Amino acid sequence: CFVNESYMKSGKELKRTAKKLFQASIADGVLDPQVVQSVVRKLSETKPRGYLQVISHYWRLVQLEIERNRAQIESAVELDAKTKKQVESDLKKKYGDQISTEYSVRPELLGGIRIKIGSDVWDGSVKNRIERLEEKFN
Repeated sequence: CFVNESYMKSGKELKRTAKKLFQASIADGVLDPQVVQSVVRKLSETKPRGYLQVISHYWRLVQLEIERNRAQIESAVELDAKTKKQVESDLKKKYGDQISTEYSVRPELLGGIRIKIGSDVWDGSVKNRIERLEEKFN
């Protein structure tokens, strides 16, 4: 597989190895779950020196990639199919076709929507607008 025991030495080298393994797990710009399973299985079977740290760093990179390609969309009320389709279309234009969407209803938003993708957050909720107004006048 991709695992080479000679790389398993210092913390920096362990992180570099995890990053190389992660880069090898991307095919056509998309994380390949089968390669991820193969990498973790191979590391677990061969147990090279420092393999637990490599798996830990590798898994962190995998999780970040998953989050980067998952849109969490919150709204005060259930969105209709047409609105969902438009939101998804806009997100795919900005982030690419690999983006997945998850919808949830949060009445405390009062109105509007809030979208979180990785570390990006767009908050167009009424609750957020009210909070910003309160800050402005306090």
